[in-house]
Amino acid sequence: MEQDFFDVPDDLWKRIEPLLPPERPKPRGGRPRVPDRVAMAGILYRVRTGCQWKALPLDFGSGSTCHLRLMQWVRAGVFARIHEELLRHYDKRRGIKWDFASLDSAMSKAPKGGATRVRIRRTAQNSG
Repeated sequence: MEQDFFDVPDDLWKRIEPLLPPERPKPRGGRPRVPDRVAMAGILYRVRTGCQWKALPLDFGSGSTCHLRLMQWVRAGVFARIHEELLRHYDKRRGIKWDFASLDSAMSKAPKGGATRVRIRRTAQNSG
């Protein structure tokens, strides 16, 4: 596995860091905060691999910390701008086929059986 898989490239970090909210002071001390760059690397690792938050390697702190930081950035309204920077970086590096998109989904049974099925009447257009 590439070593840069565990880090945010310098040129990308220079564009992301100014978007992040400043760290709140801790007047009563406490544990040192996981650096934002490390948390971002953990978030990107999870996106790349699809692993569970709890399965993140310890290089990123904990999965809970990375997930919390992501949620804080989303609530602060900065993650949308970070996402745009990530897309620009990736598009410049590898290229994104903007004319093609794919979604992933999952289906599950409705609890307690769900609603009663309704028979769908076939028409000439969708009978096929």
